[in-house]
Amino acid sequence: MSKLLNRVVDELGKLPSIGDRSALRLALHILSQQPSDVERLTEAISSFRRDVRYCKYCNNISDSDICPICTDNSRDREIICVVENIKDVISIESTGQYRGLYHVLGGVISPLRGISPSSLKIDLLQENIIRNSTKEVILALNTSVEGETTIFFINRKLTHLNIKVSNLARGIGFEDNLEQADELTLSHAINFRTIIK
Repeated sequence: MSKLLNRVVDELGKLPSIGDRSALRLALHILSQQPSDVERLTEAISSFRRDVRYCKYCNNISDSDICPICTDNSRDREIICVVENIKDVISIESTGQYRGLYHVLGGVISPLRGISPSSLKIDLLQENIIRNSTKEVILALNTSVEGETTIFFINRKLTHLNIKVSNLARGIGFEDNLEQADELTLSHAINFRTIIK
């Protein structure tokens, strides 16, 4: 096989969820494109990596120092949704149901992965709460041991601010069987149950 092709396949194979076959298919697809199309792709990737910034308020990615969500005056500044990563912001925004601000942690507390509480910009979160006169912080983190640990830690760090701290309702999904749910899921389902009207 061509050394040039091998090099492209090796690099594409470093992307998440891309195995050897997918990398080869992508490389061959790139080869079939017009050189100008490939140049636009590589310039877009290069420019993105070189020029993207992190919002100085919420740590979301942005083209400028402050992201479009933080500059949008129609957003509810009294609510901040704390998420693990930028993909979570995109997921929540796609629902169209949330109109507050965000704080992107950039991970969750995980000593095994070298992520300590100081890595999560919690001081920045506290500054934003004070600056925006925030009344509620929603801790929208994944239901993992690391996520639960991070929720517990942040909740403790925010107690002195005298604001409402909530997390997403968790429980049994639609058409899930109780016998297949783990103990933590069942516990959350029971503790955060809602009244049927």
